[in-house]
Amino acid sequence: MIVVMKVGSPEVEITRVSEELATWGLTPEKIVGKHKVVLGLVGDTASLDPLQIQEISPWIEQVLRVEQPFKRVSREFRHGEASEVAVATPNGTVYFGQHHPVVVVAGPCSVENEAMIVETARRVKAAGATFLRGGAYKPRTSPYAFQGHGESALELLAAAREASGLGIITEVMDAADLDKIVEVADVVQVGARNMQNFSLLKKVGAQPKPVLLKRGMSATIEEWLMAAEYILAAGNSNVILCERGIRTFDRQYARNTLDLAVIPVLRSLTHLPIMIDPSHGTGKAEYVPAMSLAAVAAGTDSLMIEVHPNPAKALSDGPQSLTPERFDRLMQELSVIGKAVSRWQQPVIALSH
Repeated sequence: MIVVMKVGSPEVEITRVSEELATWGLTPEKIVGKHKVVLGLVGDTASLDPLQIQEISPWIEQVLRVEQPFKRVSREFRHGEASEVAVATPNGTVYFGQHHPVVVVAGPCSVENEAMIVETARRVKAAGATFLRGGAYKPRTSPYAFQGHGESALELLAAAREASGLGIITEVMDAADLDKIVEVADVVQVGARNMQNFSLLKKVGAQPKPVLLKRGMSATIEEWLMAAEYILAAGNSNVILCERGIRTFDRQYARNTLDLAVIPVLRSLTHLPIMIDPSHGTGKAEYVPAMSLAAVAAGTDSLMIEVHPNPAKALSDGPQSLTPERFDRLMQELSVIGKAVSRWQQPVIALSH
């Protein structure tokens, strides 16, 4: 349920209404929009009469029920307004959201050594990326596959951050590693395999860094949004949703089916920013540019693209990784589409080799 306050409502009255609703056993969450203040009510609202709440104050414009099972995540909860996620990086604050330029995140699947991660960071930064992705801890289907260097890789990510000025996005797999990851990461990633690890979602939601939540490989949109609800319910409202492809019946030609239809669907259902990962979504580097361009045209707020200086020798996911040179060209191609939809401001810097 949400309480929409009238334009110009005095702050003292908003506070008084919130305090009174709290005595009813509800948890009011103040949401400041462009023109109005909305109070999102969390708790047992099923038996409440909206007219009963309306009578609390003449400054209340209307009281509406949130019909979706995901409450805080719902676009209704913010009275139809999109939210933004602000992330502090060495080069300044970067905003993820519908009303901001497309944010590009790039880097290798996993952190292999210092020379590789620093070189990649510098190259993707020069091309226009603002975040470096790289796994310190890697979930792998086979127990014999490379699973990341762990804590030592976090130190390498910190070195890459220092050398490039990029923000860092890296995955948490175990709550026991969360504190160490938060010290380095600017955004904490919850991977597809952990999307419904509810105890981990609660832990991630209780820490202050923004969270990137990837869609589970077989998850419905509602299951994905309910997973995000766990994070918001734990106290962290800075969540970015990442579509990384879902498993369907046809895996002969692509690793997954990249569901670009989620962009307009999510836009209607939730206020949270949207990211598309065309690398995992296709599994093949040759398909990544086309899907990246399509995602920007469809209205994504950000892209996550795998880049490796030598994909043939990558320790994980080499076939879906772009070379730095191909990433340079892709960023120039993306700038054309991004400018056409008024979502591109990052300069594209040509590199000489």
